[in-house]
Amino acid sequence: MTKPLPLDGIRVVDFTQVMMGPCATQMLGDYGAEVIKIERPGAGDLSRSSIPDDPGGLDSAVFRSLNRNKRSIALDTRGPAGKQIALDLIRRADVVCSNFRPGVMERMGFGYQALRAINPRIVYAFGSGFGPTGPNAHKGGQDVLAQAVSGVMHRRSDMDGPMSVYPTALADYSAGMHMVQGVLLALIQRDKTGEGQEINVSLYNSMLAMQMQEAAAWMMLKRELNWGAMPLSGVFATRDGALVMVGAFKANPLQDICRALAIEDLSASPDFDSFPKLVQNRARIQAVFRQRFAAETTAHWLARLEEQDLLCAPVRNMAEALADPQTAANRMVMEVADGSNGSMKLVGSPIDMGDAPIRRARPPLLGQDGRAILQELGYPPERIAQLVTDKVVA
Repeated sequence: MTKPLPLDGIRVVDFTQVMMGPCATQMLGDYGAEVIKIERPGAGDLSRSSIPDDPGGLDSAVFRSLNRNKRSIALDTRGPAGKQIALDLIRRADVVCSNFRPGVMERMGFGYQALRAINPRIVYAFGSGFGPTGPNAHKGGQDVLAQAVSGVMHRRSDMDGPMSVYPTALADYSAGMHMVQGVLLALIQRDKTGEGQEINVSLYNSMLAMQMQEAAAWMMLKRELNWGAMPLSGVFATRDGALVMVGAFKANPLQDICRALAIEDLSASPDFDSFPKLVQNRARIQAVFRQRFAAETTAHWLARLEEQDLLCAPVRNMAEALADPQTAANRMVMEVADGSNGSMKLVGSPIDMGDAPIRRARPPLLGQDGRAILQELGYPPERIAQLVTDKVVA
């Protein structure tokens, strides 16, 4: 007998698009929630066409990576008929998620107070760039902007090097996971109070929260904390690639590094015999490391470092990481049926629940579930046909 999933019976009305909101609602769907994605007729979620890479005319890999285990209705909510359908869905829902700029849902008629009036149990999760109030609330939010204004982009391993964009969407993913946490906490609290509530998450807050250690060091000590600039750590080119080494969490890591590199014990030098001196002379000691690592292969140095129980790893590209046996052991690549096209491979959930295996429904085509959703709401066939004719539902 199949065990129920944790979120079986939870209904989510999903107005989100791009990444922050969709990665949140996807995780809710992974573990049993019924997620109904409301999309614009003819276009849908912006990420459907963000990378038009499929010669078969299907949605982009980006969209498919973020929208499994959802149903799609293409709904024009600008008129009263479309708005009424959305409200009918929300009346029977547990959760509403959105990530438009502050004020957009209110202008559409779907602000929290309006929805609470028809469904006091609704959990209303709203994600934005900067939060619902404050001097930047009105601004459009985006991952790279959040990296910049939160201090993340300014801090880098080599402070003499140029600032750059981190190439993975840190803010979108972290804010999406905070949205999931907020929804689950609100559902638990609703069990105690009987009432829903509004939840706000933002890219900006998530990036600040990610830097809790660095922020505390500055607020308490007026000191910059930069884990990437530690004197005995770094990324080093080898004869056939690159590796990363973390020289920390040991009584005398420099001595062990020198043993691994087969060089004299630099920890005995008066220039390197304390942490402040290592910080002061970081450029010199890193130059020694670079010269030694460049002389041999990655495999050679990893073996030498591991003999000294030093933290190290090869620097891999995406293809190598996905092919790693550890990725397979962790079941982090999943196959999802793709209709007539066979199957697609997607990155799975990082949460491994032994009694709650992840669902595997394919990402929906735009509007593919619209008629079925209207039938479930009790709309008669003639009314559904008229809504299609009127282009309220595509």
